[in-house]
Amino acid sequence: MALQIHPPPSEVIAELRAAIQAVLPCDSLDVRGSGGHFEIYAVSAAFEGKSTLAKQRLVLGAISHLMKGDGAPVHAIDVLETRAP
Repeated sequence: MALQIHPPPSEVIAELRAAIQAVLPCDSLDVRGSGGHFEIYAVSAAFEGKSTLAKQRLVLGAISHLMKGDGAPVHAIDVLETRAP
């Protein structure tokens, strides 16, 4: 198996934040993690009236391109908290 080199966590966090904010206007967005495992805490008016699953789908849909393929920089979202303001 070939060694895979991933970008530094700070770059991946910046990519995650940008991808989420491009789809969802967030009042608050906290992304943290490293080693391919990340936590996302998002507060957005777009979540108002939506089920937990619908809110999570919005976020995961926004970052799906960062989770595709064997060399993806994001392996897992260990925590995904979504709330309306």
